[in-house]
Amino acid sequence: MRLTYLAYSFSLTIMYFSLVLLVPIFVALYYKEFDAVLPFLIAAATAFFISITLKKLVKGIDKIKSINDIKKSEGLCVVTFSWLFAGIMAAIPYLFFGITPIDALFEATSGITTTGSTILTHFNYPHAVFFWRSFTQWLGGMGIIVLFIAILPQFAIAGRQLFFAEAPGPTEDKFTPRIKNTAAALWKVYAGLTVLEIVLLKHAGMSGFEAVCNSLASISGGGLSPNAMSIIGFSNTVLWVTTFFMFFAGVSFNLQYKAWTKLNPMLLFKNEEFRIYFWFVIIISLVLSVSLHFNMHFGVWDSITHAFFNISTLISSTGFCSDDFIHWDYVSKVLLFTSMLFGSCASSAGGGLKVMRWLLVFKIMKAEMMKILHPKAVFDIKISDYSVPKDVLYQTLMFVSFYFAIIAISAFLLAIVEKNTVTAITGAVSALGNIGPGFGAIGPLASFEPLHWFSKVILIVDMFVGRLELIPFLVLFQKDLWIFKN
Repeated sequence: MRLTYLAYSFSLTIMYFSLVLLVPIFVALYYKEFDAVLPFLIAAATAFFISITLKKLVKGIDKIKSINDIKKSEGLCVVTFSWLFAGIMAAIPYLFFGITPIDALFEATSGITTTGSTILTHFNYPHAVFFWRSFTQWLGGMGIIVLFIAILPQFAIAGRQLFFAEAPGPTEDKFTPRIKNTAAALWKVYAGLTVLEIVLLKHAGMSGFEAVCNSLASISGGGLSPNAMSIIGFSNTVLWVTTFFMFFAGVSFNLQYKAWTKLNPMLLFKNEEFRIYFWFVIIISLVLSVSLHFNMHFGVWDSITHAFFNISTLISSTGFCSDDFIHWDYVSKVLLFTSMLFGSCASSAGGGLKVMRWLLVFKIMKAEMMKILHPKAVFDIKISDYSVPKDVLYQTLMFVSFYFAIIAISAFLLAIVEKNTVTAITGAVSALGNIGPGFGAIGPLASFEPLHWFSKVILIVDMFVGRLELIPFLVLFQKDLWIFKN
């Protein structure tokens, strides 16, 4: 790797993130909460100072005019350390409101990775703080680097390596000739859906501030609400509007862009991954509604509403709740946990293992079983009539293996520290899948603040690894990566 290229790219992302840290100041000024201005000013100044210092310390960085020939390994490093930096810088404002450093990092990481877990034990904070929580989720949902690629000329060509490093899913779907245009198209769909949800939630009875924060949190698959009770207590209209946008937060934005530009929603159903995702939500939600009606004695309409809402919020890794499901019956909890493991679609704002990987794993299993019956036959694994390259199949199996290995290790350590198996397992699945709530002591309305500091560290690492989708994280442990050149 070339140290000068890394330093130059990293300094750019740091500098532009310093501008992002200034946005909540406008919210603070609007609500005349002047005490909330200084924390974000200091955070922005710190980021800017680090950017300038980095340029001064690394020799030869001033000679770089562009990063158009940045390598994939360098792109992985830039993306990984940019996300780590974003989490650390995003934590600085929380320190000024009586939150400890480890809790501030936990809250910031939960926001930037769109996990949605919180350490807050009360909600007596300025509007700017709650906006920052929601805004960090919104940035993280589509990807900070993808945003910079879309708007910054420095990443016009080099953005390809950074784009795929930030979203290393099982498919690399570049649907416009230039990666900059692809990033811009994704953000147009993302921003358009956000604005539409704000309007609909405002019309459904939410205040303007709540509509903005909850929209930023739901379309990003985040789930950090400015309300202590999440979405509990709002009308069924609000619940169904939120359900609709959470569902589409888990749908590939590439696919949504194609459907929107061609004004043909049926294009969604031509995609095999979307069909599985769609029918999984429909079937599991209907089964859950039956369970809620007969086991929890919910009314018919309330059963359907809460079932679709909570399945959508967990499968899309949003993490909102319309009811405290920690008190639901065992069957209902099993259905919810199944949704947490299933995950959303590739190239979406949602987390989890992703539908595409489940689909590929089952197709690989089927092909291997058929080879036993027909040893000489050649089986071509396809997704929506497209043949999947063998290297993608191998990467998928590797990803799934490491995914469950990390869950097992994390759950084991959490169980030892917290002495609660349910909390440990669901906490590991929730953090790595960027989902938010779990069961046991970390239910949908619970705070993570009482957890041991070491448990919080484990969950912070899991949240970062889950948002980066393992690959950049695993690459960091390869010694060949750390051979630096001029």
